[in-house]
Amino acid sequence: MNKNAKLNMPSYINIPNGEKPTPTFSASEMQRRIDSLRVLMSTLNIDTVLMTSYHNINYYSDFLYCAFGRKYGLVITHDNQTTVTANIDGGQPYRRTFGDNLVYTDWQNDNFYKATATLIKGKQRVGIEFDTVPLEQLEKLKGAMPQCEFVDIGTGAMKLRMIKSAEEIAHITKMTAIADIGGAACAEAIGVGVPEHEVALHSTQTMVREIAKVWPDGELLDTWTWFQSGMNTDGAHNPVTSKKIESGDILSLNCFPMVAGYYVALERTLFCESVTDEQMRVWEVNVKVHDEGKKLIVPGARCCDIAYELNEIYKEHDLLEYRTFGYGHSFGVLCHYYGREAGLELREEVETVLEKDMVVSMEPMLMLPEGMPGEGGYREHDILVLTDDGADNITHFPYGPEHNIISN
Repeated sequence: MNKNAKLNMPSYINIPNGEKPTPTFSASEMQRRIDSLRVLMSTLNIDTVLMTSYHNINYYSDFLYCAFGRKYGLVITHDNQTTVTANIDGGQPYRRTFGDNLVYTDWQNDNFYKATATLIKGKQRVGIEFDTVPLEQLEKLKGAMPQCEFVDIGTGAMKLRMIKSAEEIAHITKMTAIADIGGAACAEAIGVGVPEHEVALHSTQTMVREIAKVWPDGELLDTWTWFQSGMNTDGAHNPVTSKKIESGDILSLNCFPMVAGYYVALERTLFCESVTDEQMRVWEVNVKVHDEGKKLIVPGARCCDIAYELNEIYKEHDLLEYRTFGYGHSFGVLCHYYGREAGLELREEVETVLEKDMVVSMEPMLMLPEGMPGEGGYREHDILVLTDDGADNITHFPYGPEHNIISN
């Protein structure tokens, strides 16, 4: 037998395996998203959209993929929508997809592009996400579909995701309540000599078990906790370590329940047993910025104006140079692994005007380096839903010195 002979195996197949579980959102909600995108497609004179990012595939199909080096896609025409997924996933994408599913195999190279091309056959103008499609992938798309002109749909799709529906807001609100539960689990696990990872594990397990109760048909993945102590608090995204908590340590509690690709967060500054006078001063200033910032989140406010106004408070207390990032961002389909609605961040260069049904955080952070009085990272984080004339704070875990000096 010639080992180099081409295998006569299919490049793509269907695997309608098993019954579809209860989806995350109603069919009418998913159709609303598709319909809104199709309006944008018509405006841009686009025949077909090929989504390839985690966030847009998830948002428009309710399927969250695990890449593991493979390509995934969602083809949306004016008539139907189909996820393009890897054979390694079996029927799971079929079961989770709102719409159709086409599976590409590993029998030949670049079968993802062959499968995708069959769904885009005869189309001329195709929308792709310029912000997430690497050059190699773009070249292969052009090779598989030489008749197509590729134009950007990523920015327009992001703007559509920034306004949340009633179902999305209800979903995010339930998740935020679970973040509060994770925060309480963190607090009860804190103690002198307890390693960071043990606190984080207790919090994460508590949240996952609660998610399983609230969403019995959901997939349980990606929920996590970052718990940091001492100098490990200097970065908002610093990973958990095995460092043991010491008396007097500044602590950062960061709980992130993930449900169906949606992300929420609870972040709090705490201290173990005691706090110095300068640390108390810095903490109280950050709490003041947090309180004032929440008041500024109203319809009609510009993201940049909120940032500039809060800068003045830090400046008044000689702390502005220790601010580490913007004051908040949009929530929805995003995660530390993927996605972000960069057009809705509370930063000086973002001129987006806040609107009803946007969901944003207020999360000021200061970081004073080692050796300075008040050293450590200070961060508070609440999630707010914009209403007709203000915003509802859906985070309820307490913050500030009255609540978070922990002596267990």
